[in-house]
Amino acid sequence: MTSAEIVSKLEAHFGTKIKAKKLDAIDPYVVVDAADVVEIARFLRDNPQLRFDILSCISGVDYLELDPKKAPKAGFEPHVEVVYHLQSFTHRHRFVVKVLLPRWKDNKPGELPEVPSVVSVWPAAEWHEREVYDLSGVRFLGHPGLTRILLADDWEGHPLRKDYEFPLEYHGIRGR
Repeated sequence: MTSAEIVSKLEAHFGTKIKAKKLDAIDPYVVVDAADVVEIARFLRDNPQLRFDILSCISGVDYLELDPKKAPKAGFEPHVEVVYHLQSFTHRHRFVVKVLLPRWKDNKPGELPEVPSVVSVWPAAEWHEREVYDLSGVRFLGHPGLTRILLADDWEGHPLRKDYEFPLEYHGIRGR
């Protein structure tokens, strides 16, 4: 099934819940709201013509231009994306689903944006979501154990955030 056919099937079933699409991207994708991601994920997995039985990766991407001179030309408003890379062993096709989130929940700096967990759809998401939480600062609601996976439990901040400031020292150990 082509990416255009996948998008057509999603639009036929979900209508306006498919917020955007880009078929000419290297990895074609659709954009959905956080509130709809689990329902759409389950459809992508369970529909016999789609059978996206593999969650290859979840990525967190911070879209923030720190240079005030470049920000107006950046072409985007600051936000965080959660990107789901899917595959089907059965049909040998791939597809991407994106969820766009504000950088901070309720516009309160430090309050992490939230998206429902897809662990109930793809159990492998348990590890992927922990990595995105740890490094990119996205909270996955309903995750069975959302704790840091790569950094120490007492580490402050999320290093893949564009405005992250690396600490000069950690537990008395100086870096750099």
